[in-house]
Amino acid sequence: MKKLLLGNEAVARGLYEAGCRVVSSYPGTPSTEITEYAAKYEDLYCEWAPNEKVAAEVAIGAAIGGGRSFCAMKHVGLNVAADPLFTASYAGVNAGLIIAVADDPGMHSSQNEQDSRHYAIAAKVPMLEPSDSKECRDFVSVAYQLSEEFDTPVLLRLSTRVSHSQSLVSLHDRVELPLKEYRKDPQKYVMMPAMAKKKHVVVEERTKKLVEWAESAQINKIEWGSTEVGIITSGIAYQYAREAMGENASYLKLGMVNPLPCDLIREFAKRVKTLYVVEELDGVIEQHCAQLGVKVIGKELFSPIGELSQKIVAEKLLGKKPEEKVFGEPVPPRPPVMCAGCPHRGLFYALSKLKVMVSGDIGCYTLGASAPLSAMDTTICMGASISGLHGFNTARGTESAKHSVAVIGDSTFMHSGITGLVNIVYNQGISTVIILDNSITGMTGHQQNPTTGYTLKGDQTTAINLEKLCDALGIQNVSVVDPYDLKETEAVIRRELEKEEPSVIISRRPCALLKYVKHKKPMKILTDACRGCRQCLKIGCPAISVRNGKAVIDNTLCVGCGLCAELCAFHAIADGEGGDN
Repeated sequence: MKKLLLGNEAVARGLYEAGCRVVSSYPGTPSTEITEYAAKYEDLYCEWAPNEKVAAEVAIGAAIGGGRSFCAMKHVGLNVAADPLFTASYAGVNAGLIIAVADDPGMHSSQNEQDSRHYAIAAKVPMLEPSDSKECRDFVSVAYQLSEEFDTPVLLRLSTRVSHSQSLVSLHDRVELPLKEYRKDPQKYVMMPAMAKKKHVVVEERTKKLVEWAESAQINKIEWGSTEVGIITSGIAYQYAREAMGENASYLKLGMVNPLPCDLIREFAKRVKTLYVVEELDGVIEQHCAQLGVKVIGKELFSPIGELSQKIVAEKLLGKKPEEKVFGEPVPPRPPVMCAGCPHRGLFYALSKLKVMVSGDIGCYTLGASAPLSAMDTTICMGASISGLHGFNTARGTESAKHSVAVIGDSTFMHSGITGLVNIVYNQGISTVIILDNSITGMTGHQQNPTTGYTLKGDQTTAINLEKLCDALGIQNVSVVDPYDLKETEAVIRRELEKEEPSVIISRRPCALLKYVKHKKPMKILTDACRGCRQCLKIGCPAISVRNGKAVIDNTLCVGCGLCAELCAFHAIADGEGGDN
């Protein structure tokens, strides 16, 4: 049977069919749906881990224990998981281990645009890169075979366009595999220096064998067309090149992007007149060709910044723009904003009013940096808000600490914020940390986390109590505020900033999009009372606009949170029982 699947859904199907037992991941766009789809199969144990390092370690442990395992993350998540990855490369596996990493060329939902192929090279592990959903499913099976044959973790590189596009996939039955026997073997699994030195030799020998495998692997294939132009490519870039050039070129499509073949590339190069490398982001394949002495044209034509497309490939290789169908008028820009009723909006309004330095973090609340709130100064990586604020205040002194806060979501706090708070307490810092507890992992689409009381599959579990956790860490000042109450929120922040000791404020209200949240009737404008002062626009709510000089509320968006009414000095905004619109 064939079915139209997303790339991420096809990876999950591949895990099911290949006999995977354990899946542990941390949500990160564009990889999140792999684990969500995998959780629908009863034969797979699936969990959300607190962060990517933990997820990778769980998967490594499961593989050593004899069960095929998997974890998924986005490209910046691999930074977090790099520590166990590099050493697992030395230790090897027992049953197969796949780590999927989804890159985000174009930075649709990411803070940087790194190329994860560099991790495969540095960690000396094989990396496969599918170009469509069918290959997403197929490459899972190949990756497990490679992992077990060569005793290595295998990286599966995806990208936004592969993860979130659809193509036909053949569905097969699950292969039930017995647990492999576990044998105590410190020489293999205990990576202290004496053992690790010997394993490095093994890794280098393994790489040579993997290169030999790559030379004749079916996933590295030549598609012959015109030999006037040859294109070496992989992943989604293959689809762009194929659509742009068709039979006007020949293609060496690489399914394994580390280690890369040598003889296969040389033979292909001999048989084409002009050879191009079409790859997104960095010139990894191009550099490999240069080391082989194979002359190619690559990054001199194609930028290392952003996504490629069929249009770009056609323009660069054919020198002409393909025909396009366009709208008759420009599409207005739609910058991302916090949703109507977002609990973070009230908090950021209070911070903006107080004019404090805000050390920010990763989550939907990062949108607090945008106008009109403009209430965030920095965003570096998961958990950096707390550690960064401590460094900022350590450099600038006590007075700085009275005019600065860190903001971090509940999921991000569990991911990597706890250790930053420990650091503040241990080193006698005096920073104020605000945990934005919206009862869910919001940015990636409502995944559970250790504070929500539910597992990935919806089973009830212990919910981490943030107040007790902060108290246990040594924070003497822990307050809880409702961000819909602007006066109280502002007053508590002012109070805690004055204290010359660490403080934690928990801004607690569930995400407005959660199904169980009961909303009030939409707010309404009393048109006669409205002065057109636009004060209500300062909270940046997408439900509020101005028409003919008067405020207007879109009742299809408004959830009746009442923040706008708190701002209106003329009492021109009423609850849903009154008003004119």
